[in-house]
Amino acid sequence: MSIIKRIAVLTSGGDAPGMNAAIRAVTRCALAQEWDVLGVRRGYAGLVEGDVEPLTGRSVSNIMQRGGTMLGSARCPEFEAEDTRRNALRRLQENRVDALVIIGGNGSQTGALALAQMGVPVVGVASTIDNDLAGSEVTIGVDTALNIALEAIDRLKTTASSHQRAFLVEVMGRKCGYLALMAGIAGGAEVVLIPERETSPEEVARQLRAAYEHGKRHALAIVAEGAQYNAGKLDAWFRVHSAKTGFDLRTTTLGHVQRGGTPTAFDRLLGTRFGAGAVAALKRGEQGVLVGLNEGRITTTPLAQIVGVQKVIDPELFRLASILE
Repeated sequence: MSIIKRIAVLTSGGDAPGMNAAIRAVTRCALAQEWDVLGVRRGYAGLVEGDVEPLTGRSVSNIMQRGGTMLGSARCPEFEAEDTRRNALRRLQENRVDALVIIGGNGSQTGALALAQMGVPVVGVASTIDNDLAGSEVTIGVDTALNIALEAIDRLKTTASSHQRAFLVEVMGRKCGYLALMAGIAGGAEVVLIPERETSPEEVARQLRAAYEHGKRHALAIVAEGAQYNAGKLDAWFRVHSAKTGFDLRTTTLGHVQRGGTPTAFDRLLGTRFGAGAVAALKRGEQGVLVGLNEGRITTTPLAQIVGVQKVIDPELFRLASILE
């Protein structure tokens, strides 16, 4: 096991509330081991360019309550090329970095695995509001994004009830329906559309019509952005078949508003636990692993076992959503 004297930490991909808590924990736990810490600005793009700054206990103070990432993030499709990764490796060597902590989602951990296979001691931290990363039951940012979606849904239901309307609300999540499913259950939706379970426009219309015929003053359909029929396609369908719901129909796409805002207590604690877990893994000599949460415990899973793996949603949640609809 090589001796660690200096580590670097970066955040990559889409920002997620709670990333700053993870950066803070990585920094302060590493300093407690008497390791130096470097922060890499702008994710993999900054790593390739050698855009780094020393991090101290003071420099990461007063950041935990802030959304986004103090280190910044950027897409870097060039990192898929081996020559680009070798440039990053040279930057790490120039800065005498012994290990790297990478905070991010699927794309970020794909890059982490590629670096690990080149011999870089890497530990990943599971962070994405989409919750589509295998190796962790829940990822940094999910709880905040879900609460933001629910706040919007609650507000829309008030307006919907006042005007006897139905709302189609599209939430983020890429090809994973977790956010939509949880928002549908917690928000009292009449119907939920997710990529993992096909639902036709006719079925959505039937569910909304049933709510109307039962005397409800409003109805709600939650749509995942990655569903076969997203909000845009459904809206176009209902413009042609407007009489099928009984309600006046409106569409709202929440989009990137779900990424912002103050992280919840859960995400601050999760980011802190994950950051501390990453340093503990490096101290144990682990590398090429992802830090996640499973059965209430902080765990590590080899990156090779999670990269490219489709995360499966608990089928019991599908069943519950169907009953409640």
